Amino acid sequence: MPRGKDSRLKDPEMYEALRKDGASKEKAARISNAAGGTTSGRRQTAQKGGESGSYDEWTVPELKKRAKELGLTGYSKKNKQALIDALRNH
Repeated sequence: MPRGKDSRLKDPEMYEALRKDGASKEKAARISNAAGGTTSGRRQTAQKGGESGSYDEWTVPELKKRAKELGLTGYSKKNKQALIDALRNH
């Protein structure tokens, strides 16, 4: 976790919990900053999640489109399971 006066994390506690659960540094920072360190912010962030179905139910073109939206590279030659793994672990 970034330390010192220049830390830009709005919710360091959430960041640490996400990192402990295996989230990447970037993903943990995005989520914790979206929450903003407030109870209402955490609630709003939680409401945003869970709207899309499981990646297992998506088609390969849908998975590739999502990979492109997230800025992932090398997805065009991946099979469905490799795409799912890449999306879950970006």
